[in-house]
Formats: sequence, C-alpha cells, structure tokens
Amino acid sequence: MFRTLRIVVLLAILVLVTSSAWLTKQRTTSWQQPLRVAIFPINADRSEASARYIGELKLDAFDPVAEFMRREAARYGLALKTPVEMFLAPRIERMPPPPPFGGNAVQIMLWSLQMRYWAWVNSRFHGPKPHVRVFVLYYDPQHVTRVGHSLGLQKGLIGVVNAFASEAQTAQNDVVIAHELLHTLGATDKYDPQNNQPFFPDGYAEPERRPLLPQVYAEIMAGRVPLSRTDAEMPGSLNEALIGSKTAREINWTN
Repeated sequence: MFRTLRIVVLLAILVLVTSSAWLTKQRTTSWQQPLRVAIFPINADRSEASARYIGELKLDAFDPVAEFMRREAARYGLALKTPVEMFLAPRIERMPPPPPFGGNAVQIMLWSLQMRYWAWVNSRFHGPKPHVRVFVLYYDPQHVTRVGHSLGLQKGLIGVVNAFASEAQTAQNDVVIAHELLHTLGATDKYDPQNNQPFFPDGYAEPERRPLLPQVYAEIMAGRVPLSRTDAEMPGSLNEALIGSKTAREINWTN
C-alpha cells in the first residue's frame, strides 16, 4: 500500500513539474510581451581586476543583446517591437554548482535540480521579476586565458556564462550571453562538439550564399563564422551574427 502511494505521489510530482515546464515554455515564447532578462555578475576568480570590472559594469554593456534580438525579430516579422528587456542585478558572491560535464543522466538531472535551487536562493533582484536569469562568471584575462563551457537551461530559464572581465572582450561576451539566452528559450546547438565546426545548413547564417564559403556572419547557435569546411572563427560581436531559420522556429518566431 505504501509503495503504491509513493509511486502515485512521485507521478503526481512529475506531472506537475512537466506541466509547469510546458507552461513556462509557452509563456516565454509566446512573444506577447517583452522577455525580461536579468544579468547577475559573479567574480569567479576572486581577482581585483574582475571586482573592478564588475564594479564599473553598466546596463548598456548588454544593450547589444537586446538590440540583436530586436533586429533579428524584425527580420522575421515579429509583431513585438521589443522582444527582450535587459536588467543588471546586483553582484552575487557565491559560485553556482559546477556542471557534471561528461556525467550520466542521473548526475545531470541532480545537478539541474541543484542549479535551480541555487538560482532561487541567490537571485535576489528588486527590479521587475525576470523571466530569464543569466549568471555571468567573470575572469581576469591576464590570468585566465581560456574559460569553461557556458550553458543555458530551458528548465528553470537559467543561463551560466563564463566571460572575461575586460572591456576588449565585452562584445564577445555578449555573443555568448545571446547564445545561452536562446538555449533557455529552446534553441539547440548547431555545431559539431568534436571540432566546433558549424553544421550545414542549419549552422550557417546564409546557407544559400554563393559561393557558400567563406560565410560573412555566424549563425548564433553555431557560434562561429564558417571560413572553410575545416575552419571557423568566433564573431567579434553580435553585429556579425544572425538567427537562422531553424533557430527562429525553435523559439517560436516562425512556424
């Protein structure tokens, strides 16, 4: 009897979680109102340079993300003129739980739950309640030359971005933020994780371009501009990126 009751309770929780995730997905990609995105900076390496960069950080550092979404939405004929509103939240002192890269399904599921709980505890913000929370972990490029993989969770609408605490890197940081933001909305990666080469055609911003290579723009979910069949480079800014047709469908901009 107890075992049956426990199974019923677990099934009920699963149904509630699943339905909640579905409703959240519907609300955030209905595009009836602007999507509120809050940026939470974190001094990941505890350096003075990162602390100084965060202390001087202004909201306009993330304006290119909102402008990118506005420009691309207009290109796809979205009626909403301002699809994304950016907000800068206070700095967070605690680090998020590290993701289990290479972990099994159970480890990934447990981490996802931990991450959502950590975000709930740490994302205090006195502005409008955000739909998406992006935690940006800043590192001093003088001491950290390569940062870890960033990620975006559709369940929980959470992004974790590893970035450089440098004015010279701000534009490329925005590229990563936009990429992970779109992950939270259901967009999928469009590159080969073995070599980071964009997949054709979905990972090409202009798959009909002739000659096909080199491409001029990066498809944002591919993250790189294809220069040849074996070479691609990260765009310098969001001015060099586009949202491809498959990504537009995934985030409900087109049918």
